[in-house]
Amino acid sequence: MSCGCKTSGDSAHSCGTKSANGCESVNTCGNSYKLSVFDWLSDVQNPAQTRCDFVEVRFKNDRKSFFKNVNNIPLHIGSVVTVESSPGHDVGVVSLTGELVKIQMKKKRSSEDNALKIYRLANQKDIEVWQEARKKEENVKIEARKISHRLGLEMKITDVEYQGDSSKVTFYYTADNRVDFRMLIKEFAGAFRTKIDMKQIGFRQEAAKVGGIGSCGRELCCSTWLTDFRSVNTNVARYQQLSINPQKLAGQCGKLKCCLNYELDSYLDALSHFPSSSTVLDTEKGRAFCIKIDVFKKKMWFAYVDSSMAWYDFDVDLVKKLISKNKRGEKTLPLEDLKQPELSLQTVDLIQENSVDRFEKKRGFNKNRNQNQNSNQNRPNNNQNPGQKKNRPDRNDKPERTDKGERQDRPMRSEKPQKPNQNNNQKPQKEQQPKPQLEKVEAVNNDAEKKPQNQQPKKKFKKKFPPKKDNNA
Repeated sequence: MSCGCKTSGDSAHSCGTKSANGCESVNTCGNSYKLSVFDWLSDVQNPAQTRCDFVEVRFKNDRKSFFKNVNNIPLHIGSVVTVESSPGHDVGVVSLTGELVKIQMKKKRSSEDNALKIYRLANQKDIEVWQEARKKEENVKIEARKISHRLGLEMKITDVEYQGDSSKVTFYYTADNRVDFRMLIKEFAGAFRTKIDMKQIGFRQEAAKVGGIGSCGRELCCSTWLTDFRSVNTNVARYQQLSINPQKLAGQCGKLKCCLNYELDSYLDALSHFPSSSTVLDTEKGRAFCIKIDVFKKKMWFAYVDSSMAWYDFDVDLVKKLISKNKRGEKTLPLEDLKQPELSLQTVDLIQENSVDRFEKKRGFNKNRNQNQNSNQNRPNNNQNPGQKKNRPDRNDKPERTDKGERQDRPMRSEKPQKPNQNNNQKPQKEQQPKPQLEKVEAVNNDAEKKPQNQQPKKKFKKKFPPKKDNNA
């Protein structure tokens, strides 16, 4: 459920508001989704009578502080409060209450003696002044960058934050070297007419404030949940067998990605079972050195010193046996003889992604197409069978009745003496008509005899009117 915050820039995240008196009514929650702590004790009643007086208050971006509830004001997550500051007062949103605040204070080493106080719940005037100050931050940041560029300072102003009563403005900047900004503060004080506070942050903290989407497709870890930034060096990438490519290994902050440390312990545990990468094997053909290690397949690649282009992969257990054999002073067999042929596994495509016709099976017109192809394939076979059956009467003197066999018998009757010439002149014309048909049938039979029986017939195109079947066949 969204809290509907307008000043956060992203209203798709919930800040955990539990009542209408919180930030849902004032719409000034801020970036509530950044580095929030899940209150897993919210539904559990505190058995002790004394309740924790400290409250965690969130300000712009990832800045949080702990304050003491001196006046015992009923507070909950999402309450907008006015807190003590120097000078004046500040306005923030309660992000955590209860016993978990003490755990967070121990984790961040915040002392309870020097904690500031909570004055009151923010009234309407405090909220209006706070919102007006937040609206000026973007224009002030652009103007501050122009002033620093005009003075020629090697620094980058990342973010600007106004205090709740507009009595102080804090400029967060990043720089590689030390910056002398005495003239810059004078320019800022004359331009913005308020107290100026400069605060230098690292490049990782800059990425956490700005936010963004990483190469994995998710929101940056430093802006959502990561609070401690451990150092990352190139040895981490080497242990994981990654190519040292700065464009792929660097994050949006320009440093090595923090996520390289996540799986480092698993890789170190797996590499502890491998021999050293500087292992050299003494074979009968020559010395071979290790080129590559595959942690997942548990294999090591070796190549000869003389011919380093041919690689041979072996299991880790076999490499350990070869090393122990070399320690005894014995040479191993050549790498070609040690290499065992890999058995090719036949894979079954269950999803049928490689099939070209997987999209056509769902369509209806393909059924008719397949039926037509089957009928076309059967037609040439019918042409060959009469040719074969035609030879059988010559051998056995027993003619078989077929469609084309009957057609062949009809023109043979024309060889008899022509009797119709005595009565009628038109009948011989009708009897002379089957002669071209006889020539066509004989040509078809001759072609069928010339074609080999094993040859597949050619596919014919679909005719508009298929030939009718003979019922006498």
